[in-house]
Amino acid sequence: MTLIFYLIIAILIFDYALERILDGLNASCMGQAIPHDLMGLYDQQKYDAQQLYQKTNTRFTLISSTFSLLVLLIFLSLSGFSYVHNFAAGVTASPIIQALIFFGLLVMAQDIVSIPFQLYKTFVIEERFGFNKINGKLFVADKIKGWLLLAVLGGSVLSIITWFYYQTTDMFWIYAWLLVGGISLFFSMFYSQLIVPLFNKQTELEDGELKTAIEDFAATVDFSVKDIFVLDGSKRSTKANAYFTGLGSKKRIVLFDTLINDLTVAEVVAVLAHEIGHYKKKHTLQGIIVSIIQMGVLFYLLSIFLEQAVFSQALGVDSAVFHVGLVAFSLLYSPVSLLTGLLMNVWSRKNEYQADDFAATSFSGKALGDALKKLSLNHLSNLTPHPAYVFFHYSHPSLHQRLVAMKAVSNRK
Repeated sequence: MTLIFYLIIAILIFDYALERILDGLNASCMGQAIPHDLMGLYDQQKYDAQQLYQKTNTRFTLISSTFSLLVLLIFLSLSGFSYVHNFAAGVTASPIIQALIFFGLLVMAQDIVSIPFQLYKTFVIEERFGFNKINGKLFVADKIKGWLLLAVLGGSVLSIITWFYYQTTDMFWIYAWLLVGGISLFFSMFYSQLIVPLFNKQTELEDGELKTAIEDFAATVDFSVKDIFVLDGSKRSTKANAYFTGLGSKKRIVLFDTLINDLTVAEVVAVLAHEIGHYKKKHTLQGIIVSIIQMGVLFYLLSIFLEQAVFSQALGVDSAVFHVGLVAFSLLYSPVSLLTGLLMNVWSRKNEYQADDFAATSFSGKALGDALKKLSLNHLSNLTPHPAYVFFHYSHPSLHQRLVAMKAVSNRK
């Protein structure tokens, strides 16, 4: 029990130390010579702003992560999880309601403690560099909606999984896997129709040059596209984005209004060609399958883990309790999560190269390159990230890596 407790502490400190080392390595690359392919992207004023933005965010991350670690270490040392469990157990004898109270209190406390950091990040840092468009009223509305959504969806899933555990024990992982896998598949199909409208307005792209260009390109690559929507991302940030969601007849292309404003028609089509490339290469389907397999493994390991009372005891609770064991498992699973995250990032970066290759060969590598440059410029992106930081954190290759790869594609053509 004591060994497990100190192992949890060691894992938390290791994760924190690793992140600080990676941040330090990334910061050491600031001011390096910009790669030749990116020369002229930033003028001196813009480059100075990018360097300051990166430095400010690195300092903010150091402060916020240090605070979070200290709070968690103090909470662990004071047997905080045991106190919360005892409070929940004192309210009700129902294990399902106990779990809801336990996680409800923890999640709310964590979110409330983090609100000052969220406010500073949004209304000081993002505001200072011209990115923030959200106001106080919208911030509060988003918070309330997020809490309600978490309470309804998260509470429902937690209740059912807890019920599965106490009804079946050994077999609960299969039922939990089927439940969560089914929910994940459902929301991968209908997320844009069900969840996004709670926070953003989506309108169909109007007839015109852009819609015609998108439809013409889609026809050339035999991609059926019916739903093209514009999302009002500008109500929260100046940063641009686009994404592709759904499968089969539920496919939907979503463009941020900021993307349409920042890019030319050809550049927007190139970005969509990249997203269509993911679909054509079956990356979307593969991602869903891999995610569901990971869930199955995760729940199986959890079922073995929860049988051992010693893990709940490490957090100060005398007997094996589902919700306390779940917390201990999540803390101890961190090294495995780090490893799987690294593998998924490697796979994701490979997929990004393939999607870039598809866009470059089926539409225009130059247009995609120009779009990526503009997006990096408008986001004040780091042009010289440290390779180790890219390896650990980037789901996409760096801008320079992508441009070099696309240039190689153009040379082959």
